[in-house]
Amino acid sequence: MKNDFDHIDPETSVYTNKIFDAGIAGGGLAGLSLSILCNKAGYNSIVIEKEKYPFHKVCGEYISFESWGFLEELGVPLSEMNLPAIRKLLVTAPNGKYLEHNLPLGGFGISRYKLDALLASVAEKRGAIILENTKVLDIHFANELFSIQIPGNNVHCRTAIGAFGKRSTMDVLWKRKFIQKNRGRLQNYIGVKYHIKMDWPDDLIALHNFKNGYCGISKIEDQKCCLCYLTTASNLRHCGNDIKQMEEVILQQNPFLKKIFFDSSFLFDKPATIAQISFAAKTQVENHVLLAGDAAGMIAPLCGNGMSMALHSSRILFPVIRSFLEGKISRKQLEMEYQQQWKKIFSKRLSTGRAIQRFFGSPLLSNLLISSLKPFPGILNKLISSTHGNPF
Repeated sequence: MKNDFDHIDPETSVYTNKIFDAGIAGGGLAGLSLSILCNKAGYNSIVIEKEKYPFHKVCGEYISFESWGFLEELGVPLSEMNLPAIRKLLVTAPNGKYLEHNLPLGGFGISRYKLDALLASVAEKRGAIILENTKVLDIHFANELFSIQIPGNNVHCRTAIGAFGKRSTMDVLWKRKFIQKNRGRLQNYIGVKYHIKMDWPDDLIALHNFKNGYCGISKIEDQKCCLCYLTTASNLRHCGNDIKQMEEVILQQNPFLKKIFFDSSFLFDKPATIAQISFAAKTQVENHVLLAGDAAGMIAPLCGNGMSMALHSSRILFPVIRSFLEGKISRKQLEMEYQQQWKKIFSKRLSTGRAIQRFFGSPLLSNLLISSLKPFPGILNKLISSTHGNPF
């Protein structure tokens, strides 16, 4: 992959002397899958990623089966990878109450470390240019062209896509509305992820509640498990900003989590972390830049559908980009059609996810929710289905 971009002569650089059909800021699931779709259809794309593949990212690493066919269509050989198929759900409350349930559709486990690198490799084979270790400093729009500013250079493109994840310096730079809002119940979360080894069923995903947060665990490739939790920044502050202390004092009040932390071998020297996560509503277009994946809207992780939504957003974005590049629609129509499609497919899922999240992280409410739903599996099925979609 293309590295050391700072050493390229700006006078002869193919990146500065070329106008790309799609310039994509962020090389995660949404950005890479969109790049593959563009190049498969004969359009050139460039992906700008601040990290170097492969790398770990805070993520639950469970993907709904609705995305399986799409990933294979892109060129990811999932059927050859012997990935764990996850069909069962376990939900526990801090006091030890629990419910078990068969998932209506189910999903599979794969790490972002593996999947993102696979998608990047597919994108390059399709002819996409990927700039790693390169930070997007700003994106400007003038005279129907975008200029993506990176260290020492500018990249020019006809459409610009922001696929920079949950929170980015671009959000702050553009003063996006969700950044400006007062801190509320949907704002200022932190995420922590480990890979661990323990005796864990291949077909089970668990969601363990604790005070002001919840922790998911499920199998990924190579007999490893992903353990990822979300909690409030205040929880961490109250434990002296010490993650280990927070896990011992708060998370392990849930007896299921206490056993997991005691029985597991932790494979990271230190966890992957992210701060200032917001689940507030976001826009899908900013300054004519089309936003995809978590940059456009983030579903509560307890719903287990964030990775599929990121992939699906590229699926709905590409056809309207293609129509624009073919001259069939105007830029205004491109932006309007994408926003309409995005809201039609995802808005209800996001609002349902926000509503469900209010029951999690509260010992009283999570105990109540589990007690209430346990006798009524049909209602639980409807809740799960309302945060998921059909294969796309």
